[in-house]
Amino acid sequence: MTISLTRSDAVLPPVIDAPAGATAPGSAGATLIRLRTAAPGAPPARRFRLSGGPSRLIGVALLIGFWELASFLGWIQPQDLAAPTAVLSTGAHLIANGTLPSALWASLQRVFWGLAIGVPIGAALAIAAGLSRTGERLIDSNIQVLRFVPIIGLESLFVLWLGVGETAKISMITLGVMFPTYINTYAAIRSIDPSYGELADVVGLGRWARIRRIVLPAALPGFLVGLRLAMAVAWLLLVFAEQINASSGLGFLIVQAQTYFQSNVIVVCLACYAILGLLTDVFVRALEGVLLRWQPGR
Repeated sequence: MTISLTRSDAVLPPVIDAPAGATAPGSAGATLIRLRTAAPGAPPARRFRLSGGPSRLIGVALLIGFWELASFLGWIQPQDLAAPTAVLSTGAHLIANGTLPSALWASLQRVFWGLAIGVPIGAALAIAAGLSRTGERLIDSNIQVLRFVPIIGLESLFVLWLGVGETAKISMITLGVMFPTYINTYAAIRSIDPSYGELADVVGLGRWARIRRIVLPAALPGFLVGLRLAMAVAWLLLVFAEQINASSGLGFLIVQAQTYFQSNVIVVCLACYAILGLLTDVFVRALEGVLLRWQPGR
């Protein structure tokens, strides 16, 4: 079935490759465009499409399959990189003897305390710097200088000041998660529409009421973005922090496996880091869905 859109008394450009029987340009009732439609009563065409979740796993499955095939054919030596089946077998063994659960628990505790201390500090500094010129002069310039100092390079100073115990490890994570939280929250506060302040003056809101009803809701999206980045930074820094004379944790298992050339154990620990990081990111996304329901499009 074909639908023709026509126009009377039209002066049209020359028709290129006009089909037989087409109306000549410039004549009354000239055809502008032909739309081909389905026949009346015909069922709509169906296309097979995978949903978002399974389609994203195709690439991962292909990569793992190629990895296993390359290991089976001898292209990848076991001492260089263990095969996926060997990694799964090693992971099951470490879970069965309790080594992996205890290491995960030790690492989770360090990340938890680093986030629990660093995120509130970063958010509080952002609010103080974002709400007053004095706070901006005293805080923002110092934060901007410190965030360009490599935190891994400060490892020696942390050991010198705090020793080789848990305090140095948690302090590294705390400092690392503080910066993304501060940067994103501060940017969100500074980008608040000034008309909100004028509205607060009209309705007579005090300083604390402004913070509670205007500043905090407006800064919440930026804070949650900073929290997602902070969690990613926490897991990255944990790898280095747990190499400071650690006796437990995933980083400790990696150091031990490196000493004995156990690539299968190293891959198991790296996979645990990746899975834990993904789970924490999913948690923050779910938190965004709950706290930001008032935003359009949610």
